Amino acid sequence: MVFSYNWLQSFFIKKLPGPDKLAEILTMNLAEVEEVKKEGQDFILDIDVRPNRAGDCFSHLGIAREIAAITDSKLKIPDSKVIEDRKLKAKDFVSVEIKDKAACPRYTARAIADVKVGPSPKWLKDRLATCGLRPINSIVDIANYVMLETGQPLHAFDAEKLAGKKIIVRYAKNKEKIVTLDEQKFDLNADILVIADGKSPVAIAGIKGGKLPEIEKKTKNVILESANFDHKIIRKGSRSINLKTDASLRFEHGLDPNLTEFAINRAAFLMQKIARGKIAQGLVDVYPKKVFPKRIKLDLDYVDSLLGTEVPLVKIKNIYRNLNFRIISSGSRSIMVEVPTIRLDVSLPEDLIEEIGRIYGYDKIPSDFPISSLILPKRNLNIFWEEFTKNVLKEAGFSEVYNYSFFGEKEAKIFGYKEKELIEVGNPLSQEQKYLRASLIPNLVKDAEKNFKHFNKFRIFELGKIFKAPFLEKRQLAGLIIGEDFYQLKGTIDLLLQKMGISDIWYDEHQATPEDSKGFVWHPKKCAEIKIDNQEIGFLGEISPKILSSFNLKEKAVLFDVDFEKLSQLASEEHEYRPLSRYPAAVRDISILVPGKVKVVDVLNEINTAGGKTVRDVDLFDVYEGEELPGNKKNLAFHIIFQAEDRTLSPGEIDEMQNKIIKALESNPEWQVRKQ
Repeated sequence: MVFSYNWLQSFFIKKLPGPDKLAEILTMNLAEVEEVKKEGQDFILDIDVRPNRAGDCFSHLGIAREIAAITDSKLKIPDSKVIEDRKLKAKDFVSVEIKDKAACPRYTARAIADVKVGPSPKWLKDRLATCGLRPINSIVDIANYVMLETGQPLHAFDAEKLAGKKIIVRYAKNKEKIVTLDEQKFDLNADILVIADGKSPVAIAGIKGGKLPEIEKKTKNVILESANFDHKIIRKGSRSINLKTDASLRFEHGLDPNLTEFAINRAAFLMQKIARGKIAQGLVDVYPKKVFPKRIKLDLDYVDSLLGTEVPLVKIKNIYRNLNFRIISSGSRSIMVEVPTIRLDVSLPEDLIEEIGRIYGYDKIPSDFPISSLILPKRNLNIFWEEFTKNVLKEAGFSEVYNYSFFGEKEAKIFGYKEKELIEVGNPLSQEQKYLRASLIPNLVKDAEKNFKHFNKFRIFELGKIFKAPFLEKRQLAGLIIGEDFYQLKGTIDLLLQKMGISDIWYDEHQATPEDSKGFVWHPKKCAEIKIDNQEIGFLGEISPKILSSFNLKEKAVLFDVDFEKLSQLASEEHEYRPLSRYPAAVRDISILVPGKVKVVDVLNEINTAGGKTVRDVDLFDVYEGEELPGNKKNLAFHIIFQAEDRTLSPGEIDEMQNKIIKALESNPEWQVRKQ
């Protein structure tokens, strides 16, 4: 918003600092001055006034008041004392009626008779032009001038053109029309507040005057309006008709109802002086609910505490006096401050302290290091292991998914949950979110169904809470892969548990039955129980074909479901140190044909027992089951890694250990090592 330097200077007796210095002072204490530009014999200051200060600083007088406080100068308030003509009564010229008192808290009107409408004096036209307004005639120019000076928008009507000598503040009727001063036509609606006479709208309240009662050269009697409108209604009306004006800008940010009287008297004074009008006696003022100054008790110890420095009481009182705040009473360490109603932004003790700080100068507050002990927050192991687990799985190629903590009747039926196991939501958003989820698996399978339309191979996991009746709530970890087999997912579980410092892991065969909900999830012959130190922590296996068909998944899906509460309790950041051998390892493969019912772990145990300490690791890399294999058998293929800690193994030693393993495996008559 632009301000005239010469105009600001007119409020002071002593000379103000130069425009650039003044801009620097205002930037430090009020708002940034974006530009200082010379305009003829004047300077323009473009000030970025903050929205909370619009009520008083969208005006030259408001900025001057700030300058006075900052520079400790005496402010010269412009003359607004009117001389009324006792032969003329304002009520004889106009009556005012407000239909909605909340929409228009105050409406003040004055009547000025026998005006001489003509060009404005040069000083007035120059100031308007400097601020970007086009001079029109003395009456309109004075209304605009006082708006820029005080911040209160005014409007002047030709009294002879107001039907019934009435002003009615009301909402427009639907499809009611108005032509504004600049010849624009608007269709109004019931959300737009208007100023009407006895017949039709004559202005859009707080936004724009109408063409009908405009001031012309032959105008003799003027009705001057100075009103206060609800800022939300003006903003809504302005947007509705897509019209912004200098008046609407000020009303939208909120104005003090008590400003109307000062502004209208200032304008009447100038009309009497410039247009030689006669001011009718009295105000027509509708002000049903008066606004009084706020009173705030200020604790001086709190001032020192919040600012971090001790400001002398004399300085505090001087700051408030310059800001036009009144000190009502003063105690030993407190004062009662009366805040002028124009300062809409001040309502708390902290607001008062901010005024002290910015005027006193934040640069005068010493920089001190805080006196306190910095204590690290207690480590949250729950969060630590959650993040650790997620990172391990992401590094293993998994994508994390986030699902709602609910599922519906369809999922409950497919996965075989009994109603007594489930917790029903009291007011579900939809039937698909009827129950709190008793497992992560149903939503994980739904995710797989959606992703399978676009990818034939992927890995996903979720870590979240599950809920079971009557009062069970715990964290669970579940993951699912498509396009890979059981043993690849088992390798991921081994990796995760190893990184979490968990040992003594083993997998036990699990035969799920339909009697419990697990029987609906897992493949009846391809499911393992994950155990640590003989404690069950979860399950690993293929999803049952029935569920795959229910979700239209045409590829086998392998998943794991782990009790994360147990897992995080068993986890440890301590790892057993095992030095790397300086001697090379050798890898031999072995393939064995066994009956279909034989567990992989049984074969692994036999290999490790026969190989002894020189068998560093055994990896299953292939499982084959086909019709061409005899007697419902399967073929298992392993990598056997041989390595000694104290020497390099010779080929002969490796062959000897390999033959020992083969002999041990073939000691079972149903097992056959396949030789090429």
